[in-house]
Amino acid sequence: MNMQQAMSSYFSQYASASGRARRSEYWWSTLAIGICIVVLEALAMGVSSAFGILLAILALATLLPGIAVGIRRLHDTDRSGWWLVFGIVPVVGGITLLVFMCLDGTPGSNRYGPSPKGVQGFGTGYYGQQPAQG
Repeated sequence: MNMQQAMSSYFSQYASASGRARRSEYWWSTLAIGICIVVLEALAMGVSSAFGILLAILALATLLPGIAVGIRRLHDTDRSGWWLVFGIVPVVGGITLLVFMCLDGTPGSNRYGPSPKGVQGFGTGYYGQQPAQG
């Protein structure tokens, strides 16, 4: 999944916490929003405080989809979305969530749905394709 596909998925599932999100979807969308925030913050401090208003609008517009993609990412690792609340614990919460977000998802289906990679378990390749017969 590239950045364009990740952002498309990010905004098309705006407030949907059901299902699973791949690492690429989570990290590409986090990177894109992070870059926008840094650019708007720099413009607000250097050029005009009007960019601060755009920054506030961006923060509000991405709050729900950011939470939703975080929950879906935790679902991919077979964890409850309630783990996001653990992030408020200083240092330990952030490190724990970082580790969870970096872990590979569970192969095949789990209690939150089928794998977004399409992996059905042993015997199939990524994206549901059969391995090459050699």
